[in-house]
Amino acid sequence: MMEFFDVAWRLLAVLVAFLTLPLLVGQTEHKVMAHMQGRVGPMYAGGFHGWAQLVADGVKFAQKEDVVPAAADRRVFQLAPAVALVPYMLVLIAIPIAPNGVVGQVVDAGIFFVLAVLGVGVLGQVMGGWASANKYSLLGGMRTAAQLMAYELPLLLAAASVAMAAGTLSLPGMLESWQWWWLPWQLIGAFVFFTAGIAELHRPPFDAPLAPEEIIFGPLTEYGGLRFALFMLAEYAGIVVVSALTAVLFLGGWHGPFADQLGWLWMLLKTAALCFLVIWMRVAWPRLRADQIQRFAWTCLVPLALFQIALTGVVKVVFL
Repeated sequence: MMEFFDVAWRLLAVLVAFLTLPLLVGQTEHKVMAHMQGRVGPMYAGGFHGWAQLVADGVKFAQKEDVVPAAADRRVFQLAPAVALVPYMLVLIAIPIAPNGVVGQVVDAGIFFVLAVLGVGVLGQVMGGWASANKYSLLGGMRTAAQLMAYELPLLLAAASVAMAAGTLSLPGMLESWQWWWLPWQLIGAFVFFTAGIAELHRPPFDAPLAPEEIIFGPLTEYGGLRFALFMLAEYAGIVVVSALTAVLFLGGWHGPFADQLGWLWMLLKTAALCFLVIWMRVAWPRLRADQIQRFAWTCLVPLALFQIALTGVVKVVFL
């Protein structure tokens, strides 16, 4: 009975985090972009420092009509937002938050699990683009599929270098083996993993699958109302997941001063800093073309990831 309540408490905590953290990231994006670009709404909506902007967005989405195109594959069209959103909640279950086993569920091959499920979330947009019976949506879905294929490889290779160094596929086990001196020689892998994760989420400057100036809004063109809101929530949940995984694999996760008492705080701070970096990238850099995105993956990230694996092998033999 105690084991049942322990599992139920962990799953409830993951659900609360899943429903809260993406909304906080969304509100933060509104505020950060408002400061950087002088946007009026997020600064003044509701009076005090634009606190009501996220509420206004929610009300707007709830009031919009839920329309399914007549020629669309209705079931796939309606299922796509859930396919885009739910995998990120499953990934959160396996991410360790603090020492002493504070995690939703310990998975022995945790790195395999989170990377496999992380790729499924991107398929929601591919499904939406194919099922919408819209040429702009189909083109966006094809760009999404091509980008997923290009950036999944460097993502996996960068994560493999950490698994090699730690000698385990378990995420808590990796953190138990992690040392501060790993930071400099795993820096390349951190860059590759974080960049590939952002590209899979189609965040700027890798948002060619959406590209509103070119293809309206890519695979999401025909979506409105709450279904569109679910896609947006999936995007923010993906930012949280990619940032948290980068913190666990390359920044030591809960490691820090007084880790036994404040490990969860260090994990949240590292994740929050990476989420801010994702938002800053959206404001600071222009969109890359689809061909530039592909070239960057195959000619830059993949060689860097292979170099990181070779370097990890050398360090493993000499020092570990």
